[in-house]
Amino acid sequence: MSGKLIIFSAPSGSGKSTIINYLMQQGLGLAFSISATSRAPRGTEQHGVEYFFLTPEEFRARIAAGEFLEYEEVYPDRFYGTLKAQIEHQLEAGQHVVFDVDVVGGCNIKEYYGHRALSVFIQPPSVEELRRRLEGRGTDAPEVIQQRLDKAVYELGFAPRFDKIIVNDDLDTAKAEALDIIKKFLEE
Repeated sequence: MSGKLIIFSAPSGSGKSTIINYLMQQGLGLAFSISATSRAPRGTEQHGVEYFFLTPEEFRARIAAGEFLEYEEVYPDRFYGTLKAQIEHQLEAGQHVVFDVDVVGGCNIKEYYGHRALSVFIQPPSVEELRRRLEGRGTDAPEVIQQRLDKAVYELGFAPRFDKIIVNDDLDTAKAEALDIIKKFLEE
């Protein structure tokens, strides 16, 4: 049986990673997509496990060959992307592939796979609440928080292009809503 695709996008601080990690533990047969990157492995990261590690030149060659479902050059020579062949391999193995991607990548994946993919946007209740959460983390300087908020405003404009929007006002409620949405999609 061929798997399905579940795409998650959200502004930083929306609770997306927490919700995805919860869903991964619910016995739904979900598996993360394994992305490619041109950065060097960190710590114990292994090629083909956490990422496919490519040189910037290899990455560009694969872009030119049309091998990526989506990709982004985050910094000069620092690429991240999703290889079409890897996703097809996971789908053929019956895995339901989960993507944690930016809004543009999420829209591109949905467009490519159509009804086989469900796109879910995790939305904070407000930009002010997002500011409070980011400040509460205590991990970013004020200028970094402002950059994240500016980007969040941009990203929130993409929400209507997603199949489902979950407003994460209460984490337990958002988790339950996400679980219900994903279960229904997988049963279709």
